[in-house]
Amino acid sequence: MLTSNDIETAAASLDEAERTRVQTGLLSLQYPHMTMDDAYAVQAAWVKKKIAAGRKVIGWKIGLTSKAMQYALNIDTPDSGVLFDDMLFADGATVPAGRFIQPRIEAEIAFVMKAPLKGPNVTVFDVLNATDYVTPALEILDTRILRVDPQTKKARNVFDTISDNAANAGIVTAGRAMRPDQLDMRWMGAIVSRNAEVEETGLGAGVLNHPARGVAWLANRLAQYGDSIEAGQIVLAGSFIRPIETRHGDTICADFGPYGSVSLYFA
Repeated sequence: MLTSNDIETAAASLDEAERTRVQTGLLSLQYPHMTMDDAYAVQAAWVKKKIAAGRKVIGWKIGLTSKAMQYALNIDTPDSGVLFDDMLFADGATVPAGRFIQPRIEAEIAFVMKAPLKGPNVTVFDVLNATDYVTPALEILDTRILRVDPQTKKARNVFDTISDNAANAGIVTAGRAMRPDQLDMRWMGAIVSRNAEVEETGLGAGVLNHPARGVAWLANRLAQYGDSIEAGQIVLAGSFIRPIETRHGDTICADFGPYGSVSLYFA
C-alpha cells in the first residue's frame, strides 16, 4: 500500500504533467507494489486538486470495457475516471494545438442521468430507469504518464492508467438525444473516420454486451468508496472501438447512422 505522502506526490506529478504537457514516469515502476486501490487513491487525490483549483465535476467515464482492451492489460474488470467541465468540446470544434500531449479518440454512448444511482446492487434496469437520454459521443484520451519507460522498456499498466484519471481528457456529445427505451443500445454503433478514411467500426454490444451494464458496474464500484452517480451527470459508458491516434490537421468523425454524427478537428 502507498503511504499518504506517496499518493500526494504521485497526484502532484500528474497535475504538473498535465499543466506542462511533459509526461511523468511510470508510477508502477516508481511504486512496484502499487495496488488498484492505491491507483484509485492517487486518482482521487488528483481529482481533489482539480476541484480545489475551481474545476467542476460533470460526470464519469468508464474504460477497459472491451475484451480486447482487458486482454491487452491482463485484467478482467473495467476502470473509471472523472469528467470535468473544462473537458467539454462542442460538436465540430477545433482542438487547439498543444492542448493535449498524445491525444487519441474513442467512440462511445453517453448516458445523461435524470435520477441518482447509488450502489450496491444496481442493475441494468435501474440504470435505464435513471437515464434521461443517451447520445453519441467521442472521448479524447491523453497520457500524462509515459506509455513506455525509455530505460527499462516497461509499458504502463492498468494502475498507471487508473491513476491518470483513466486517461480521460475530453468529451463531445452530439447527434440525436434518445430515451433509453427508444433503441437497442447493443446495436447502436458507429463508423469512425479520420480525414474521410474509415479507421474503426463497432457496436454498443462491445461494451460488456450492453453499455448500461458498464454504468451499473460504475455505480456499484463507487458505492465501495461512499460515492454515487448524481442526477444531471454524464456517464461515458465505454468505447466500442480501439483508440485512434490523432495528429495535427486530423478531422475525426463518428457516424452513428440514424442516431447522428459527432466530429472534432485537431489543429
